[in-house]
Amino acid sequence: MKDVKVWPHLTIVAIVCAVLAGAGVALWMKHERTASAAAVPNAARIQHVEGEVAFNNSAASGDNSQADQWYTATENQPFSVGDRIYVRDNSRASLAFTGRNFARLNPNTSLDVLALNDRQTQIALRDGSAMFDVGYLDSGDLFEVATPYGAVDFQQPGLYNVGIDNGQVLVSVLSGLAQVVGLGGSGQISKGEMLTLLGQTAADVVLSQIDGRNAGYLVDDYYAYQYPRYYDGRYRDYNAYLSDPYYFDPYRRYASYQYANSYIPGLYDLDYYGDWQNLNGYGYAWSPRVDAGWMPYQSGYWLTDYPYGPTWVSNEPWGYAPYHYGRWAFVGDRWYWVPDSTNVTPVYSPALVAFVPFGQNEIGWVPLGPGDVYVPHYYTNNWQPNYLTRDNLYQRVVNLNVPGAVTVVSVDDFTRGVDWRHARRADRNMLAQVNPVLDPLLLTPLRNAVVHSAWGRGKIDIPPGIARKLQDTTVITSTTPVAPPFRRDLARAMRAEPVSDRVKGQQLKVKDERQGRGSSQAANAPSAESLRTERGGGPPAERGGGKPAERGGPPARETPRAAAPNERPKNERRVAPPQSERAARPAPQAERGGGRAVKVERPARPTPQAERSAQPVQPRGERVGRPVERPQPKREAAPQQQQKQQKQQAPGKPATAPAGGGKGKGKKP
Repeated sequence: MKDVKVWPHLTIVAIVCAVLAGAGVALWMKHERTASAAAVPNAARIQHVEGEVAFNNSAASGDNSQADQWYTATENQPFSVGDRIYVRDNSRASLAFTGRNFARLNPNTSLDVLALNDRQTQIALRDGSAMFDVGYLDSGDLFEVATPYGAVDFQQPGLYNVGIDNGQVLVSVLSGLAQVVGLGGSGQISKGEMLTLLGQTAADVVLSQIDGRNAGYLVDDYYAYQYPRYYDGRYRDYNAYLSDPYYFDPYRRYASYQYANSYIPGLYDLDYYGDWQNLNGYGYAWSPRVDAGWMPYQSGYWLTDYPYGPTWVSNEPWGYAPYHYGRWAFVGDRWYWVPDSTNVTPVYSPALVAFVPFGQNEIGWVPLGPGDVYVPHYYTNNWQPNYLTRDNLYQRVVNLNVPGAVTVVSVDDFTRGVDWRHARRADRNMLAQVNPVLDPLLLTPLRNAVVHSAWGRGKIDIPPGIARKLQDTTVITSTTPVAPPFRRDLARAMRAEPVSDRVKGQQLKVKDERQGRGSSQAANAPSAESLRTERGGGPPAERGGGKPAERGGPPARETPRAAAPNERPKNERRVAPPQSERAARPAPQAERGGGRAVKVERPARPTPQAERSAQPVQPRGERVGRPVERPQPKREAAPQQQQKQQKQQAPGKPATAPAGGGKGKGKKP
């Protein structure tokens, strides 16, 4: 009898153990997916191309020394870890790492991506010069430029110029604070100073003061190129820049930063080319000013981008953020881009569409709508998928029955980049039996076409000597780049060598050539403590919503008080509270429901700031395809001494084409 009475207790114990074991497995699976997601790098945006700019996907194409593996770079093209960009003679390019961090590459400049995630941006500059516009750095973030003679770490938001010329590296801090880490030790560079590294051993390190006229030229030339639509030339005077460096900050100018996470590249294009409206059920959404009958994912081309697979590259000047983040909703008679909430960490996607097979030789695609699930993934070298969530890959998406929403082309034309606006549209009869899929390479005909397609759009020749130099030149980093799962040998392949902790702890022996330090000259460098303030200083950007990072990062810090949209930084400098740029900002958009709504009301525009007077008024009475560009002020020629600082940079002449916004990858699919 005693044995019989024991059985119920043993059964209960067994059930409890099974439940605990199941919970443990579930937690392990959740942790495994989070860790996998954290290991996949973000992407950035090529936002403007002027002249000949070459692109190389080294992670997929192997030996980078072959000139025929470089392809023509285009605007709105994503790039990520392992990718290389080379700007040729008389050419320039601008890049957006996030919605607030940018770079402008000058002629004959090479840039490689070593690391790109939420906390770490590491790039390699092997030749040429570039301007780096860092609008935000969170506490503990790393933004580093590796060069052949040392790593340059940007420790504060600011404007920096890094160049390589005749065997030396020149680092100019126009605003902010930087640290140089080389084989001879470490040293800081303050605002208004330039550090020159001579040779890899850093035996000769010279710290000098930037000439005010040269500094004014650098700042003026950059802002005229980056913001040609509204820059008025005021920063030719370096003192004017120092007194108000926030005047043209897009984060303070544009309403788009209130409605979408500022980590997303390309936001500042949206105000100029479209309008925000409050949609009942969706919150604030953006609609482009386009012709009647326009639809998303039709003006552009499909690019095979390793490791992400088929990637949409838009021909529209605003076409980065709305095609790689958020969802599209058809309300009334037009399409709206619905971003995720500002307190949700964004996740980059190569294209937020579902693919629809039609027979054996036709393929279609349809934009994902609010509520549709996206499954983040990447591919291995043999194009086998790795999914980062366990959601269903086959779904009847909400936009499937929107008239004309499904674009249908032949599989042979998919990678040719024809004008999809004239492609065939699927009707209700065609869509009755289809089974849309989120992973395009699960469709055999499309998989064969993509895998055997060219990597880029048109080969571009890089002289063999330059290609060899870019491949063989070693760069110095302060820490080893994080290798993604698809490129375990990243540091070796990209020739990146970290400095030891012992060397980093040593002080560089610097020859100090600064004059009049402590005087009232404009270019004098203040102490490091007086620079502890964020450039742009406004409300923090949102990247984690105040919750622990989902990719294995440290818990988010407490968010400081958000400034009002029209709040301007005070002239006096103050010590900023602990930064939490990507934490939650009070979101003006409401929670989105699952259903489609028709009620539309226009949002209350932010109070115009004083600095918005320079912004041109956009046409709102009619829907237009592209705004008219405004004439730009004349520019003065570069000082002769400037040629040392920016090798082969086109002097004085501003770019006429509009620049784009910014790009990044994040967490919410």
